[in-house]
Amino acid sequence: MNPDFLTLISAERLVALQAAGVAPVIVDVGFDLVDVEAGRKAWQEGHVPGSVYLHLEEDLSGPKTGHNGRHPMPDRDRFAAVLGRIGVAPETPVVALDRQGGVYAARLWWMLRWMGHDDVAVLDGGISAWTRAGGALVTDVTSRPACPPYPVRKPLTRQIDADSLLARLDAVRVLDARAPERYRGEVEPLDAVAGHIPGAANRFHRGNLDSDGRFKQAAELRVEFEAWLGPESARNVVHQCGSGVTACHNLLAMEHAGLRGSALYPGSWSEWSSDSRRPVAKG
Repeated sequence: MNPDFLTLISAERLVALQAAGVAPVIVDVGFDLVDVEAGRKAWQEGHVPGSVYLHLEEDLSGPKTGHNGRHPMPDRDRFAAVLGRIGVAPETPVVALDRQGGVYAARLWWMLRWMGHDDVAVLDGGISAWTRAGGALVTDVTSRPACPPYPVRKPLTRQIDADSLLARLDAVRVLDARAPERYRGEVEPLDAVAGHIPGAANRFHRGNLDSDGRFKQAAELRVEFEAWLGPESARNVVHQCGSGVTACHNLLAMEHAGLRGSALYPGSWSEWSSDSRRPVAKG
């Protein structure tokens, strides 16, 4: 396991790796929930040299049924083919980045670990940090040699489905990464029902970042999460959000803080609220 590729990598370190000719596979996953082509367009207009683009809905999500959330997890074989297409093999270091504070990069980070891939990090501060560190942006497209589909490996992550979560609501600590007004049920711009999972606490994912758009220091994050978690183990935490994307940001922040082993509820609120038999809380 390469210590450079565990949770976060600095832009300065990535610039140095590129200059030394040992750059990892760099994957831009910038996205906009309102304008779903905005991320691809931004990548086309200027991206980190050598980077490839993956689309949240086309590459990082599976088919929607109306009852499995807005961004359901894809079939592992399908995602294995995506990784092979962009040249990711088990020994390949990967850096995920975006322009949205690491929200979508964290989703890719979690998915690679879900596939059993441990050499993956999120570019701390994203494109802004890259340019501040002297990194160039280019418009030319670099073709990476493809690999076979990523082999089946044991996941390095934990996840829980809706039925299991419902049965264990009294036994786990649920953390909702959505904006406070959405968590409270005051507004709901994306899903049909407003509110939150009963018993869930709220930590807006942007609270993980400093004013410069980088993640807070690990020690600071640990203090903040432990103030909520108390003496309980991180393994008792279930992360959720609207559709299993921004929840990965909180999960990544906890891992970076050394609080390891929490679980993701991939379907999140968009799946939970699609079934009227599941309880809903507001306020």
